[in-house]
Amino acid sequence: MDKFKEFLKRKDIVISAKRYGIDALGAMAQGLFCSLLIGTIVKTLGQQLGLAFLVDVGNYASAMSGAAMAVAIGWALKAPPMVLFSLATVGYAANALGSTTLAGTSDGAGGPLAVLFIAIIAAECGKAVSKETKIDILVTPLVTILVGVALSAWWAPAIGSAAKAVGAFVQWATVLQPFWMGILVSVVIGMALTLPISSAAICAAFGLTGLAGGAAVAGCCANMVGFAVMSFRENRWGGLLSQGIGTSMLQMPNIVRNPRIWLPAILTSAITGPIATCVFHLEMNGPPVSAGMGTCGLVGQIGVWTGWISPSEQALASGAAAISPTAFDWAGLILISFVLPAVLCWAFGLLFRRIGWIKEGDLKLD
Repeated sequence: MDKFKEFLKRKDIVISAKRYGIDALGAMAQGLFCSLLIGTIVKTLGQQLGLAFLVDVGNYASAMSGAAMAVAIGWALKAPPMVLFSLATVGYAANALGSTTLAGTSDGAGGPLAVLFIAIIAAECGKAVSKETKIDILVTPLVTILVGVALSAWWAPAIGSAAKAVGAFVQWATVLQPFWMGILVSVVIGMALTLPISSAAICAAFGLTGLAGGAAVAGCCANMVGFAVMSFRENRWGGLLSQGIGTSMLQMPNIVRNPRIWLPAILTSAITGPIATCVFHLEMNGPPVSAGMGTCGLVGQIGVWTGWISPSEQALASGAAAISPTAFDWAGLILISFVLPAVLCWAFGLLFRRIGWIKEGDLKLD
């Protein structure tokens, strides 16, 4: 056992929730952002401007999402170069097969989830054999690719079916109970955005679109804009921008020291979520990953807009259709994304400061 532990240490194979559930998941979201999300935005702009070149660029970027996610995961796991490069094939296979279901249909939502599980295993297997033989240039890529593709063929369709079922249930429940599910989805996804995990990857893995996606956008915005405004007196304009269009994850060290500073954002998300679903019927029909981005680079808002004019494949599979947004739609997007989070979270924060739950300096960023 001691020799095995020493081997894992030498190979930098760390079996932990942080390495797989935080580092790998967060990196996967970045890979997804740099391929599918950017590709969708560019393609939509090309369609609206009548520029075929941009449409082609968007298609190429989107097609590489599986490879981009897997390579990003390998980077987070500190894979050596031969393993890292081999993961491109693994990611492509896992994403393609995870996007199908056990019934053989191609409307599964489990591509990103399949990539996460399979790329982690393939990367660790590749790391285990890396530089252990004199023919490393053959052994390492062969082991990484064969393990990854075999697991993709074996597991990915089942993962696709499971992810599709979970995502469909959440969307069905949100339509059936938009008030209560609006609260639940908004609070959970908003908290996931602030925690050191990836809300974007979660939304992508389960294909959250429609009203459920709209509630997710509301929760993320409540945390990002909420913390940015609530902490303005401590962090001024730099903090407003870094949290408002960056990430509320910057507040995690302060939340650990005083968890009560999170309550204003959580309460705000519990209010804006059902307003999004019940009042404005805000739907995220762009790429599901956008639902977990909030105001980060305004990706959430761009996702809603692209969903209005050119719904994603996942949204189309759920019955979405292109619309011409009205002034009411735009008002709902602006209120849910910016105005209500800023006003409500500031008000809750002021109340908690007065009763002593939040003290001066509790929201100061390092």
